[in-house]
Amino acid sequence: MTDILTLGELLVDMTQTGTDVDGNAEFTAYPGGAPANVAVAAARLGAKTGFIGKVGNDAFGRSLSETLRKEKVDTSGLFTCNDVPTTMALVSIDYKGEREFSFYRNPGADTQLTADEAVSSIKGTGDELPHILHVGSLSMTTMPAREACESAVRFARDNGVLISYDPNYRAALWDSEEHAIEMMKSLLPFADILKVSDEEMLMLTGTGDFAEGSRILSEYGPTLVLVTLGSKGVFARYGDFAETVPGFSVRVADTNGAGDTFFGAMLAQISWRYGLLKDIGAEELRDMVTYANKAASLTCSRHGAIPAMPYAYEMEI
Repeated sequence: MTDILTLGELLVDMTQTGTDVDGNAEFTAYPGGAPANVAVAAARLGAKTGFIGKVGNDAFGRSLSETLRKEKVDTSGLFTCNDVPTTMALVSIDYKGEREFSFYRNPGADTQLTADEAVSSIKGTGDELPHILHVGSLSMTTMPAREACESAVRFARDNGVLISYDPNYRAALWDSEEHAIEMMKSLLPFADILKVSDEEMLMLTGTGDFAEGSRILSEYGPTLVLVTLGSKGVFARYGDFAETVPGFSVRVADTNGAGDTFFGAMLAQISWRYGLLKDIGAEELRDMVTYANKAASLTCSRHGAIPAMPYAYEMEI
């Protein structure tokens, strides 16, 4: 049985990795896309994961598909689009390692996933449904991917699957911030597990106070709310537990994929509890978030998203 199924974008991250002698930016093509990143992060730590999405019938699409297979992610839900190319993101890195995104996705193959493809992929994972279905908000930017995401979430929720949600904001992919907030909020009532950055929490709640913002988000329905704070760690809210779990200090190569690594590590640990999101004690939750923070810090210390993600043996060092 698959522990974690993720649905959404699988794309090429053309990531700045340096400059040449004339000061021109140099880029490397890395596999990426937040839901795909989460699937790989969890798989590298030992969870059984699968991915639902669509790539183009091109060299990038074939390379991405092979990457997931090499990472032991089930690709039975990965479809090929013959008339739309694989989506590409251009990722520029500043001197602090922070990212700026541009997208070549008008349309991109990831936006062409249909509701029938998404739901049939969840049904087709075996005799039992997965413990967790993870989705992100970039599937909500355009049709038919929006319908695919909504249909998958409703089907999974109706059949007892935990819903994990990352309202991952990328300004370049929305026609307005107001529309983005509307669409990002629309999935909150379905979520059992929610991860947001501090900036996304502010967008969705209107407050920068972590305790208050996470409380507002929890009122939509999520049992576990995780607010990532970069190098400062993560603010977690679960029942009466509401506190910051410190992060790890590392020399940053780039931050691409760090949040996805964190979330993949959290979902892997929840899946090891047979997908149970109840009766987690305060000390257990601190340990879980600390483990995920460590995984994210290792990703930050290396270039790329998927290539930088740690394996289980590295977490023991």
